[in-house]
Amino acid sequence: MALHLGLEQFIAHLQQVRRYSPLTVTHYRRDLQRVIAYCTEQRITRWADLDQPQLRQFIAAQHHRGLGGRSLQRLLSALRTLFRFLLEHGAVQHNPALGLRPPRSPRRLPATLDVDQMFSLLDVAGDDPLTLRDVAIMELLYSSGLRLAELVSLDLAHIDLADATVRVTGKGGKTRVVPLGRQARDSLRAWLAQRGQMTLADDSRDALFVGRHGRRLTGRAVQLRLAHWARQQGIAGRVHPHMLRHSFATHVLESSGDLRAVQELLGHSDIATTQVYTHLDFQHLAAVYDKAHPRAKRRS
Repeated sequence: MALHLGLEQFIAHLQQVRRYSPLTVTHYRRDLQRVIAYCTEQRITRWADLDQPQLRQFIAAQHHRGLGGRSLQRLLSALRTLFRFLLEHGAVQHNPALGLRPPRSPRRLPATLDVDQMFSLLDVAGDDPLTLRDVAIMELLYSSGLRLAELVSLDLAHIDLADATVRVTGKGGKTRVVPLGRQARDSLRAWLAQRGQMTLADDSRDALFVGRHGRRLTGRAVQLRLAHWARQQGIAGRVHPHMLRHSFATHVLESSGDLRAVQELLGHSDIATTQVYTHLDFQHLAAVYDKAHPRAKRRS
């Protein structure tokens, strides 16, 4: 199968069958276009002609150009998924991406806000519709640990205030039900009472969060609004939606110590993904120890 034809059929499969998020599909397309550019340089015209030594050479070249370990891991994941799709459709005879590993890179721990910073961020005054909407967004992100794509895809029917739950469609089209905290419910009620004042577009009448013109709120708009409120509330550094998800996971783990529960709440398919928060929890405990233990204190 020709390179571009195979890519387009694969992308359609991700969108229509696997129900990947638009952001994931964009990343997969961009990564695989890098592979196609390499194949064009090597005069490879079909996916079936790409072998493992060539792929290993390609990965090494990308690493040499500065692509980090996590980006290379995502690229290899895209390649493995692509070749699995091509194998199922008889377009190739083997999966050359199997067994390939990216160069190791230092593990970066996710940035979080501590409890005081979170309370400061959420302590927003104002009763105009946009402010009430933004508070509801921030409370929901922190209360339920949602991904940005999950948040902006929510419809009114996904929220059950009486049952204090939200039904979320995560990666791979997997659905999970997560609890809503009291503050999140109160904020959502305040927003829903004002939501009707927004001019609703026909294609977004069901959307939970809409903009001033009534259209479904985009992920970029959420990022900008969160950054605005972080500045307004005096939070130093870059604050983004995923930071609230990280903060949610870290604070729940600090309080409960239940890694499996955090895994379920976040919608992680592999607990190894959730284990990064145990490192954050240990960092917090180590900082407390260094500050409080008589033998840990440095002499002045």
